[in-house]
Amino acid sequence: MHISKKLRSIKHWKEDDRPREKLMQKGKTVLSNAELVAVLISSGNRQESAVDLSKRILANVNNNLNALAKLNVENLCTFKGIGPAKAISIITALELGKRRRLEKALIQTKITTSKSVFKIMQPIIGDLLYEEFWVIYLDNANKVITKTQLSKGGITGTLVDTRLVFKKAIEVSAVGIILCHNHPSEKIKPSIADRELTKKIKNAGKTLDIKVFDHLIIALNAYFSFADEGIL
Repeated sequence: MHISKKLRSIKHWKEDDRPREKLMQKGKTVLSNAELVAVLISSGNRQESAVDLSKRILANVNNNLNALAKLNVENLCTFKGIGPAKAISIITALELGKRRRLEKALIQTKITTSKSVFKIMQPIIGDLLYEEFWVIYLDNANKVITKTQLSKGGITGTLVDTRLVFKKAIEVSAVGIILCHNHPSEKIKPSIADRELTKKIKNAGKTLDIKVFDHLIIALNAYFSFADEGIL
């Protein structure tokens, strides 16, 4: 029993197999996702090494890091060997990764395609468990002036005040806007309410000479563009 416990401990592994040492000697890119998570949690449990435990956690979310980022402290603590401190370490690392992606996306401030909008907004709302409605405000060169969260709601929807959409547009002297909201269900097909709201905001924009360029419905790994589909 004493020997098997040693075999499960990372410090008794061959040096090439230890995630930390492997990272130091060969670089971060050679580590698997499970090995990176193992570095975060440092140890496993009596039955599993840190890497084996990490593999089991990842397998539970189909080896999808975006899905892993949706888990909270309580979810992660259901895995034997993961307590609040380890759970927080995992959540913190994934949140930093998300913010890094967001900062990279914001460098490309000129909107040229629906995909460029998706790159900006997916890190913000793509993995949320509830709906949020955002508006991106553009100048006459299609560059982002600012982006604003107008509302957030439950799992199935959120309310949007059309007046607030254009109040902000006038404040920042925007000549165009792009509407964005997420679907936690991962189903990106617009609902009747989505279509009616888009039409309502578009018509209001005509009065103020502020163009609605697009409305994106964003999910974890996909999006729906009203403009691309020709229904704006």
